Amino acid sequence: MGLDLEYIDGQTPIDEGEKEGLRIETITTQRELNEFEQQNIEEAMQWVYGRRFEANDIFTESFVRNLHRRMFCHVWAWAGDFRTTQKNIGVDWFRIPVELKKLCDDTRYWIEHKTYPPEEIAVRFKHRLVSIHCFPNGNGRHSRLMADIIIEKLFGQPLFSWGAGDLSKAGDSRSRYITAVKAADLGDYGPLLAFVRE
Repeated sequence: MGLDLEYIDGQTPIDEGEKEGLRIETITTQRELNEFEQQNIEEAMQWVYGRRFEANDIFTESFVRNLHRRMFCHVWAWAGDFRTTQKNIGVDWFRIPVELKKLCDDTRYWIEHKTYPPEEIAVRFKHRLVSIHCFPNGNGRHSRLMADIIIEKLFGQPLFSWGAGDLSKAGDSRSRYITAVKAADLGDYGPLLAFVRE
């Protein structure tokens, strides 16, 4: 029967070849996929929140990939693997490792030199990470969890609320989130900084 997916504003379509990486053959709808992915993500969150991390742990290719793998490994065979296809967003796939290293190096610099307040460091990291678009799918959810790890584990501040809505579904929260991300694309982080604490 195959996997029949419906995309909402801001979601990146999964290529047919990437769909072949689905580990659970009984999944056929977006709703079923979302449920299984959410269960997997909750397991990854338990792993994260039971540990301590330093900046040198977090800002590495290894950590970024490992977190994505933990978030999606029960659902997708390619979880934690960088994409090898072009998408409607993101850098050329072959530039992902270089751009990710630049982002990690920049973020360490921001922290060391207090370039931005803690919340802005986490939000800027999240925004650039999703702009690189390392993985075939799950980049938004992955980048938000990375931002939560940064704000809580490195700065000891409360987790972000992310508009207190389900950003994987179409609706007001998702619309406001996409609008805020598009403003950040143009260099205005104000709306995204406000949204993460709504």
